[in-house]
Amino acid sequence: MPITIPAAYISTFESNVRHLAQQKQSRLRMAVTEVNKKSESHKWDRLAASTYRTKTARAVSPAGGNGSGAVDTTDGLVWTRRNTIIGTYDTGEIVGREEINQMLIDPKSAVTENLAMNMRRAVDDVIIGAFFADAKTDGGADATFPAGQIVGTTGTVISIDTLLETKELFATNDVDPDENITLVIGPKQQRSLMQLLEVTSGDYQNSKALATGYLPNFLGFDIIVSNRLTTATTDLKCAAFTKRAIGLHVAGDIEAKVAERPDMSFDWQLYCKMDMAAVRVEDEHIVQVLCDNQ
Repeated sequence: MPITIPAAYISTFESNVRHLAQQKQSRLRMAVTEVNKKSESHKWDRLAASTYRTKTARAVSPAGGNGSGAVDTTDGLVWTRRNTIIGTYDTGEIVGREEINQMLIDPKSAVTENLAMNMRRAVDDVIIGAFFADAKTDGGADATFPAGQIVGTTGTVISIDTLLETKELFATNDVDPDENITLVIGPKQQRSLMQLLEVTSGDYQNSKALATGYLPNFLGFDIIVSNRLTTATTDLKCAAFTKRAIGLHVAGDIEAKVAERPDMSFDWQLYCKMDMAAVRVEDEHIVQVLCDNQ
């Protein structure tokens, strides 16, 4: 009689959890102006450019003066404000005690890391949400995004001319040439730029994008590729901006808590939260670059 030997099934596990493909860090936080204040709102004061007058004679007030020989005031300095109102963002997960006992690895550390990456992406979403939304003002109607700060129309494929037109708009607005400009685009726009000889050839620049697969600093733009930009039908709302364009108010930075829950059989509660808000502070320092995304 033949002897049947039952098969032995052995399960093996990796020593580390593999986090599936995802954005792990905030890509835009370093490109904006950040203030850290524990408050429910923050006032971003703005002062418009003033004008000068011509002095016509010695010891005489300029035109429009008071006749006393003292320098009179101009038409008055124009002060305005933009406001940030703090919002709270959080995420959490429950890890059962039996899950820890039945696994070769402790899932708490992996889950906490996963939630932290989630919150770092949320920072980018807060910043991107302030790009073109109505900016809260102090007492008046919210400020809409200026139509004159938009480059490109529906179906515009990003090109060298698109970038040059964007740079022209910054120059027209008298933005200081020393200001670093960040350009946020999507993967499809990255592909379009990588097909341009001026971007990939070493004859045009020192950094060869074709060799590294990454877009270099090009035409004065620090280029960042993001999958979190908003769309308009078949187009993507890309953005070029300086640090002065967006104000990020951090009332509470990303924090993680891990604690036992007596009300849930002492399972582990993992929790992450942050208190932040962003607003468009200077319209002249940000340009919407509308690009075809098909």
